Amino acid sequence: MGQRDVAFAVCPAYLIAMPINPEAFSAPAADPSGPVNLIGMDRADMEAAFAEMGEPRFRADQLFQWVYGRGVTDFDAMTNISKTLRAKLAERFVVARPRIARDLGSVDGTHKWLLRLADGNEVECVHIPEEDRGTLCVSSQVGCTLNCRFCHTGTQRLVRNLGPTEIVGQIMLARDHLSEWPTAERPTIYERALSNIVMMGMGEPLYNFDNVSKALRIVMDDAGIAISRRRITLSTAGVVPLIRRCGEELGVSLAVSLHAVRDDLRDEIVPINRKYPIAELLDACREYPGVKNSRRITFEYVMLKDVNDTDADARELVRLIAGIPAKVNLIPFNPWPGAPYDRSTPQRIEAFAEIVRAAGYPSPVRTPRGEDIMAACGQLKSESERPRRAAAE
Repeated sequence: MGQRDVAFAVCPAYLIAMPINPEAFSAPAADPSGPVNLIGMDRADMEAAFAEMGEPRFRADQLFQWVYGRGVTDFDAMTNISKTLRAKLAERFVVARPRIARDLGSVDGTHKWLLRLADGNEVECVHIPEEDRGTLCVSSQVGCTLNCRFCHTGTQRLVRNLGPTEIVGQIMLARDHLSEWPTAERPTIYERALSNIVMMGMGEPLYNFDNVSKALRIVMDDAGIAISRRRITLSTAGVVPLIRRCGEELGVSLAVSLHAVRDDLRDEIVPINRKYPIAELLDACREYPGVKNSRRITFEYVMLKDVNDTDADARELVRLIAGIPAKVNLIPFNPWPGAPYDRSTPQRIEAFAEIVRAAGYPSPVRTPRGEDIMAACGQLKSESERPRRAAAE
């Protein structure tokens, strides 16, 4: 057995199994005896539902706009639909957001919600207000399959994937909180407090690609939430086979959690590297559909004191990404209870950044946000656990 085979053999079993058997971690099916949640249904789903009811296809367009364009939860408010049809809809469907289990506000304006899902599992999402934008950090899984050593979410083993209902529901709930639905007095919203989406919350989005893809297509639809693909970023730790598919099907911006420039170190802190090493990952980045200077790949690099923060690391990073239209986000490590690392000093981070910038790559240092409520990058986690019997499958 070779060195790479040995490294891969000691990976957690669920890291190996996840891409092969995603059904074991699938979102629960809707209760067939109860009403169906319209959130998470796309146009085709709504058209099929109306066809079953003997209604014309254009009704699906009306319903889609009410649910996703106006944020309406009461069928009686859907005034261009007849009362008879509204009553039928109310019998079969609901428009329900996830339930808020905990609502936390930071001194810096960041807002974090712990959301309780229909089956009792919980996830977190975070809104980060800035002067020129408002970004919502959205989760794609309960827990995570990758157990990156610097990430608090990685200490929570994967429980299950989120379905489109639960992914889109995070965005709907945040827009409720920010009062961003059109009203009679304000029919059009130009300056949004929620203008950007980042799939950087709990979980690895590419290991739940089908559900994430459906959810983001709903979010991007011009008749609904209407957030442009240019304002959506999907972050991956490096699920190489699905990177091209993400670019071809969604066309969203790509962020890659790199965090190390040597395979031996990345094997340790980002274990998926044992399966898809740095060279394979960067080849996939070079081939990402649509990447160019106006649409750069973002490489995320968490700054760990005396681990990956030397000048030599910075120079090797520049060498590795040569030829890729890119920027490098330097992320000061955000501590959590029991974390095995410390944050690099501001002086060391700036020295690292200067080397990257001198090579022609923008290299902003991310300002930690929401640390007082454990809402900063790498700090999200819930108490949900995978049932022991299921974990042994």
